[in-house]
Amino acid sequence: MNFKPLGDRLLVKTVEEANTTASGIIIPDNAKEKPNRAEVVAVGSEVEDVNVGDTVVYGKYSGTELVLDGSEYIVLELSDVLGVIS
Repeated sequence: MNFKPLGDRLLVKTVEEANTTASGIIIPDNAKEKPNRAEVVAVGSEVEDVNVGDTVVYGKYSGTELVLDGSEYIVLELSDVLGVIS
């Protein structure tokens, strides 16, 4: 199934965070925070600063969750994106 975001929207897939801290402590699933990093899968026609394949940081409670072909994605507006990780 193809999904093309409209206007200034992006389709992103969240990037899994590490399961352990820097000191080696394992973090259980129920103690993890909602991820706020994602890889850009598709961009709308009005998006110029972000490209497919970029990793972005977005606001914690931003976007609309969407399931396509059994995979979970988030549709974000460009204003929800805080920056691009290089």
